[in-house]
Amino acid sequence: MTDSRDELQQVFDEADCLCSEQDVHQAIDTMAAAISEQLSERNPLLFCVMNGGLIFTGQLLPKLRFPVQAEYLHATRYRQETTGGILEWKLRPEADMRGRTVLIVDDILDEGTTLNAIADYCRSQGAEEVLTAVLVDKQHDRKCRPGLKADFTGLDVEDRFLFGFGMDYKGYWRNAPGIYAVKGL
Repeated sequence: MTDSRDELQQVFDEADCLCSEQDVHQAIDTMAAAISEQLSERNPLLFCVMNGGLIFTGQLLPKLRFPVQAEYLHATRYRQETTGGILEWKLRPEADMRGRTVLIVDDILDEGTTLNAIADYCRSQGAEEVLTAVLVDKQHDRKCRPGLKADFTGLDVEDRFLFGFGMDYKGYWRNAPGIYAVKGL
């Protein structure tokens, strides 16, 4: 059963703000500059990973001052839960990736299983180069492969259950204006 509105509000009210809205916007500005420097001459194909990557991608795209083809895909392991399961493709990308540089944009690099599977899929579809951009990299040693890092990372945060700026708590609070950690998780 879905938490009541009061319970959801309590989660927000008791949460720890790890990164303010200003911190997030500064991180996106820095990432946009790095992405522009590296990809402006490559005709990249950008994939927003739904739903988590939606807010981040929406903030990032206008800061990329070069032509970029933007599409979306939807793969998930969470299904509005707080722990991940088996990867489920809700919508595979349809754009032609052959010979292209692909940039996958998502909200968080946690264990990396979803991001890794999406990158592998893009390579299998003929992408020449696959790069990843995440707003948040959660710091822990449970990555799906040792040393896994995104090519572009906005913020490094502690290993807690996060929500805000695209990340959700049981399907809610993607709209929280910063990066928050659930009390006790």
